[in-house]
Amino acid sequence: MQLRHVINLHKGLTPFVVAGLMVGYGNMTLGPWVYLALHGTYGLIWLLKDAIFPDRQWQQPIAWPVAVLGFLMLGLYWIAPFLLISSGLEPPLPLVAAAIACNILGVFLHFCSDAQKHFTLQVRPGLITEGFFARSRNTNYLGELLIYLSFALLAMHWLPYLVLAGFGLGVFLPNMRRKDASLARYPAFEAYRERSGLLLPSLQGSRQG
Repeated sequence: MQLRHVINLHKGLTPFVVAGLMVGYGNMTLGPWVYLALHGTYGLIWLLKDAIFPDRQWQQPIAWPVAVLGFLMLGLYWIAPFLLISSGLEPPLPLVAAAIACNILGVFLHFCSDAQKHFTLQVRPGLITEGFFARSRNTNYLGELLIYLSFALLAMHWLPYLVLAGFGLGVFLPNMRRKDASLARYPAFEAYRERSGLLLPSLQGSRQG
């Protein structure tokens, strides 16, 4: 059992969970359909990504108890569609537009930067300081946060924001810190760290230019 199997199971089940909630609550309004399209497509793209350019950090073996706990933790992301669909509230169109825009930007940053990292390391192992990683050392995490922010927007409830903050501080931030510690072995890292942000793009180079 690898960590990616747990993640892939959650991603693959998401469209069925959302569709099941829609049927169960008889809510076929605009908000749930938009949510299904965004989160369901995200799950599909993730599975394609794992097949085409997998991330090695998710290939680590894990024990069954850890796998079960990990799946339950990922299940917290299903709180957003549950709140949206069960409440019967209709998100206003400007909010829907903002969520779609946020999702598109997040998908672009997340998957394109992961693709750059994967294929660059295949031909040139080492520090990546250009492209999507020129100003941010974790553009992929920034994109993922924007994706889940779009789901929280549609839910129109404080709880999905709390879940996102929990994953951000409890999972994403430690992973970013570990990545920095690993990259510190490269002589050019310190200069790269000075001109790039941990998560948000740094504007330092633009001001100097």
